[in-house]
This record gives sequence, C-alpha cells and structure tokens, in this order.
Amino acid sequence: MQENPGPQLPYGTQPPGRPAYPYQPPPMPVREPWFRPMPRGARYDYLARVGDRGAWREIVGTILVGVAFFVIGAMVIGVGVVLATILGIPASLTPEELFGDPVFSLVVLLLSIAAVLPAVFGTVALVQRRRPGSLSSVAGRLRWGWLLRCLGVAVIALALGQVAQVAMMTVTREPVTDLFGWAGWSAFLPSLIVIVLLVPFQAATEEYIFRGWVMQAFGAHLRSPIWGIVLGSALFASLHGYSWIGLIDVFSFGALMAWLAVRTGGLEAPIALHVANNMLAFGVSAAAGHLEKALQQGDVPWQALVGTVVQLGAYAVGVLYLAKKRSVSDLSG
Repeated sequence: MQENPGPQLPYGTQPPGRPAYPYQPPPMPVREPWFRPMPRGARYDYLARVGDRGAWREIVGTILVGVAFFVIGAMVIGVGVVLATILGIPASLTPEELFGDPVFSLVVLLLSIAAVLPAVFGTVALVQRRRPGSLSSVAGRLRWGWLLRCLGVAVIALALGQVAQVAMMTVTREPVTDLFGWAGWSAFLPSLIVIVLLVPFQAATEEYIFRGWVMQAFGAHLRSPIWGIVLGSALFASLHGYSWIGLIDVFSFGALMAWLAVRTGGLEAPIALHVANNMLAFGVSAAAGHLEKALQQGDVPWQALVGTVVQLGAYAVGVLYLAKKRSVSDLSG
C-alpha cells in the first residue's frame, strides 16, 4: 500500500518557506597575504610605509637588528677562538689584534659582520611584513646592472682620491713609502682570496643596516630623510675606533652614501663604493705585507681628508650624472 504523498504543487513552484533559488554557502574569508605591497611612487626611505600602524614595528625591529649585530658577531668570534685553538693560532682578542694570524683575523672580522645580513632580512620580513627586496631599492630588488656601473665610477673616484692624498702628503713632506709595497705573491695571495670573497658581503651588510634599515625605519614615520642620514651615519662612525679625523672621514662617507641612496633610489651606489673602498684598503696593506695595520684603527693623518673630499666629490658627481643619463628611477613603480 503506497503512502499519500500529500498535495502536489504546480510545476515550477517552491514549497512554502523555501527560497526560490538554489542554496549557496557563505563565501570563504579571503586570507590576507603576509607581505604588504610596496607603496607606489615612494622614495627609497619611504618604502617601509606599508600600512597604517604605529611605530612599534620599527622600534622592535631596530632593537632586534642591534642585538643581532652584537650577538651574532660575538658568536662568530667565539667560533673563531675555538678554531684558532685547534689550529694553534694565538688569540689575543684585543681591539688592535684578534688573533696572531692577520689573515685569520680578517676572516673572522669580516664574517662577524657579514653573518648579520640574514637577520636584517628576516627582521624586515617578519616584523615589518614586507619583502626583503624593498630594502635594496625602489625596484624591490638589487639592480645589478646599476650596481656594476656604480662600481666602475667607484674605481675612478678611489684612484683620484689616492692621487690627491699622496700629492698632499708629498707637498707637506709626509712619508708615503709606508702606504705602498710588495711582499710577494706567497704573502699576498691568501689575503687576496679572503678580500675578494668576503669584503663584498661585509660591506653590503653594513650598508643594509646603516643606510637601509636605519633610513627606512625613520622614513616610515618622518617626512625628511635628514634624521636617518645623520643618526645612521653617527651610529656607523661610533663603531670605528679612529681618531677624530678618521671619525669625520667615516661620518662623511656614511652621510653621502645615505644621501645617494635616496637620490638614486637604492643601495647600489653605497654598496659599490663601500666594497671598492674596503677592498683597496685591505688590498694595499696586504700587498705591502702589513695586513695587520689595516685591522688596527687609530690615528689618521689629516691629509687623508683631502683624499676623502676628492673621492667622495668625484663619486657623487659621477653617480648622479650616470643616474640621470641612464634614467635610474628614484621612486617605486
């Protein structure tokens, strides 16, 4: 016996209380991407402006970068002490000399700085929630072609600076024989290998910290870049143990590099001159067989400021001219 199906509704109608359209589930919530988009049309020091938020990200990030700089550096030096003990290299750990072997000292010193770079990138990604490439330039990456062109300008500027310094020392009857020399390939080659392999990473790390992170941390909340330029350069100079002439030299270098980062939209120009400058300083000392002198920081002759003025002036003019000629953008796209 069949059950009564109840009253039949006309074809095409719906039972009372039911919607006249098929059931649709509620839309799934859209997951916000972790990395915030880079602001468009922004200056280099404005690239950390990735949303409306307080200054806590820059404060926490600066503390993390500062702690990483000292902690990672100490860890690398600690590993160096262990390796030196195994290899029978004396470890003095004084400001003038880390280890008895100057080449080994150079390796540990450069690595103690270069090893901080991943921590800087990690802080940008995790704390500020932006892509680490935005720390490199307004293009969101390191512009390798522009970097190589700046490196060519840096070599010319360094040569002019060296000539100016030697000329001034000659005029003022200061000895210049200690500046140059040749100790032979057996003494120079090990140092050269270390310089070529590690100096670029050490110099780039310092630029990413003092001209990259510091500039953009201030630029995230302040309109003028002058605060990031001055304070970043002061911090950079404070980590050097030179006399007051040397500190003026280092501060001037840092201030110009920060200004060029803003004017050219990235760290390529600062990295290029920093790498070339450090490779020349270490290379000349290593060639003369006095690498330990390059690791020591103390008195700097006043004639060096003449070379610095010529070097920085020539580099700034050359980079700005080339940037205009090559239409290098100083704003994000």
